[in-house]
Amino acid sequence: MLLALLTHALPAQALGQKKLAWFDSPPADAVALARDGQAAKLYVDPADYPGVVRAAGDLQADIARVSAARPALETTGAPAGKDVVIIGTLGKSALIDQLVATGKLDISAIKGKWEGWQVQTLRNPLPGVERALVIAGSDKRGTIYGIYEMSEQIGVSPWNWWADVPAAKHASVYASADAAVSDAPVVQYRGIFLNDEAPALTGWVKQHYGSFNHQFYAKVFELILRLRGNYLWPAMWGEAFYDDDKLNGKTADDYGVVIGTSHHEPMMRAHDEWRRYGGGQHWDYNRSGDALREFWTQGLRVTQGQEKVVTLGMRGDGDEPMSRDANVSLLERIVSDQRAIIAKEINPDVTKVPQLWALYKEVQDYYEKGMRVPDDVMLLWCDDNWGNIRRLPTQEERKRAGGAGIYYHFDYVGGPRSYKWINVTPLPKAWEQMHLAWRYQANRMWIVNVGDLKPMEVPIEFFLTYAWNPAAWPAERLPDYLKLWAAREFGAEHADDIADIVAKYAKYNGRRKPEQLEPNTYSLVNYNEAARIVDEYKAIAERAEKINSALPADKRDAFYQLVLYPVKASAVVDELYVSAGFNRLYGMQGRASTNDLAARARSLFAEDAELVRRYHEDISGGKWNHMMSQTHLGYTYWNQPPRNVMPPVTEIQVPKAADMGVAVEGSEQVWPGPGGDALALPALDVFERRGRFIDIFNRGQQPFDYQVTASEPWITLDKPAGQVTREQRVAVNVRWADVPDGVRTASLTISGAGGKTVVKVPVRKPAGAASLKGFIETGGVVAMEAEHYTRAVPAGQRTWLKVPDHGRTLSGMTVAPVDAPADAAPAMRLEYEMQLFSAGRFEVQATLAPTQKFQPGQGLRYAVSFDDEAPQIVNVHADGSEKAWERSVSDGATVLASRHQIDKPGKHTLKFWALDSGLVLQKLVVNTGGQKPSYLGPPESPRQ
Repeated sequence: MLLALLTHALPAQALGQKKLAWFDSPPADAVALARDGQAAKLYVDPADYPGVVRAAGDLQADIARVSAARPALETTGAPAGKDVVIIGTLGKSALIDQLVATGKLDISAIKGKWEGWQVQTLRNPLPGVERALVIAGSDKRGTIYGIYEMSEQIGVSPWNWWADVPAAKHASVYASADAAVSDAPVVQYRGIFLNDEAPALTGWVKQHYGSFNHQFYAKVFELILRLRGNYLWPAMWGEAFYDDDKLNGKTADDYGVVIGTSHHEPMMRAHDEWRRYGGGQHWDYNRSGDALREFWTQGLRVTQGQEKVVTLGMRGDGDEPMSRDANVSLLERIVSDQRAIIAKEINPDVTKVPQLWALYKEVQDYYEKGMRVPDDVMLLWCDDNWGNIRRLPTQEERKRAGGAGIYYHFDYVGGPRSYKWINVTPLPKAWEQMHLAWRYQANRMWIVNVGDLKPMEVPIEFFLTYAWNPAAWPAERLPDYLKLWAAREFGAEHADDIADIVAKYAKYNGRRKPEQLEPNTYSLVNYNEAARIVDEYKAIAERAEKINSALPADKRDAFYQLVLYPVKASAVVDELYVSAGFNRLYGMQGRASTNDLAARARSLFAEDAELVRRYHEDISGGKWNHMMSQTHLGYTYWNQPPRNVMPPVTEIQVPKAADMGVAVEGSEQVWPGPGGDALALPALDVFERRGRFIDIFNRGQQPFDYQVTASEPWITLDKPAGQVTREQRVAVNVRWADVPDGVRTASLTISGAGGKTVVKVPVRKPAGAASLKGFIETGGVVAMEAEHYTRAVPAGQRTWLKVPDHGRTLSGMTVAPVDAPADAAPAMRLEYEMQLFSAGRFEVQATLAPTQKFQPGQGLRYAVSFDDEAPQIVNVHADGSEKAWERSVSDGATVLASRHQIDKPGKHTLKFWALDSGLVLQKLVVNTGGQKPSYLGPPESPRQ
């Protein structure tokens, strides 16, 4: 029902835009773009920008894609006909200017705007024309965006070529906008960076295009424009955009895409060009200044007359820091000399030439130490390569004429470990960080490192959509975005499910990037964590398979690329590592099933390869061969392995004779063995009301019979007796209505081949349990998701905002507005009521997003208190070590602790105080002494 309402208000054909296209029952006076095998003619002025004329040809082809008719594209003659489409740019199209001059078209909403577009249907706008769809732009890209808006509205996905999304066919296609519909971007430059592109993208490009030439880049440019981006940092691993193909720059300019060079490639020169033409000289300004100035001069000459943003500054050779003796004065001199070259080669008024200084890694340190660039130069602030923005403009810095931007990452090569293979960035994470950027006015440029481009389709489109108009996508609308996306790509029937699957696989990958997984990442014994994570991945993979089977055949190639491959491959890799982990554990326990798990790991390793083979050879007729060739298994340090390597597995020699072993949930110990005579299940708790399990396993080849008997009649066993070949899991629970009040310990006696053993079963049913309120302590912890507060207390203009699905488990709570000043005294808080059954000095762990200290001064702070005690202030950034940073980005979270004295059991209220804006709270855990080691922490405690 929700999706139906959304698609009615905001059509799935264009994410978040007003409806302009109809396929049946159109409004009165709608323009028939195609009907009864005929199509409206498209008119464009030949004097308009080449990119506008070319994009009009795309609209011509797109109308043919969705209908039975291909419209004519006219560049001469006066428009005539019952229905026509008039396309043009203000000041470049005689037809558009005529409509404005005669008062038929009011363009006041877009005149003078950067990349503004307007769509309107007019009646009798010109002699001989009954109805016209007018697409007008304030500049060349504005017109192009208006064209592609109509393409998307009639059902042509921006990913129609890059992900083979088919367009649905319709007998008739109409367009209608009685009142002008107009738009323009918030962020001026919005783009992507093709980086770390070998082996995947490079292999694909060489097979299909021979090199990174203008035919390849034409496909990239069209995609960027269809996504309403305008900016590109080209591929640079051994590539050189302007040198590899002399038509690359001209093609970009003809299409209307602005070209820049990356953070360490100044003055429009690819770094590989220095290797080619530097004459073997050092990349060192003190030693090779003359050569470098000439090198940079040539970079500007080659790009003469083409739209660009010039990168200033200088880093060390090969994307490294400069030498130790590099200093601020040297870098300021380099920038000054580069500006002199710009003044000579492009414009004596150098302030009119768009320029940026990327404050990447150590370069930000130079800035903080006092280095400055002229006021008209954009400061391009950067994230920490792991999606957490390092710095945002202060109030004073926001006054700079050059403004500020953000360089962000969906892909990275570097420490603590490279991640290049698959999408690991949940959209709520990207939203939260770029929302900070928008509110702190870093809105001159947003550029994101997208690696090989595929398979980052979903986050790329979201990033560029959000950059266009952040206000259109508040936090509460985040869940709607993927539903609209899924409906556009695959239809409304499965949209909710597809959206949920795509959101979940990215969330799961965001917990721990696949390249960082180890067999023991998730706890094999505590909280059933590893098995639970595998089940979560499997559940969404199975749902994706069912949807794939139900989809029409022509949508399955796109579905494999955008949904099925990333979810199945992620699930396989996770299960592979978990299987290797259980294999090692079972080997130590002597289980005969150890060898079965070794075989399962090998099967999963083969399945990973088969999924890649299918992507390369079967999907879209082999169109995407090489594109999934990035290695992702077997990392041993920060850089990628040369080949995928299966995690090591254990095999054991299994004796013939049957031999019983017993293991219990929550413990690595087994019977028989050290500690095996004291096995105990985690407590069965009336508040949790969930069962536990024991494993009865064979250490031999021959099967044996077993029997389990309980000491109490109210203990239930799902399989109290049977035969074990490999192993048998027995579920243990109780009939709570029959359990006496109090805390007691029952027992299970397990007998079989080799003897018998006793397992303790703690049972907890406090008197008056039903009357307790709030979160309930179970298993020695109280774990609470941030959004499940008892009370949310605002303070002044500051309120609490939930960011749906942001975090490792449920969601995140942050302060709105995110740029609100800190409270002078603690006032704003979240309160959590709970019932504790013990007293003592307890630890409170707060799990937060790994937000960086994005403003100068002290780190961001929160405070914690119980009941009426004074709040304990915690500085999130007190530990500024590289080790602490590596831990937080690897975990996708920052976990900090405070200690509190609780004098007596009973009802208590935990308070989380928001002192500084920008932090995102995800989870709180009160450890009263029972918390077990795990990656995600204990699951949420019961709440009454």
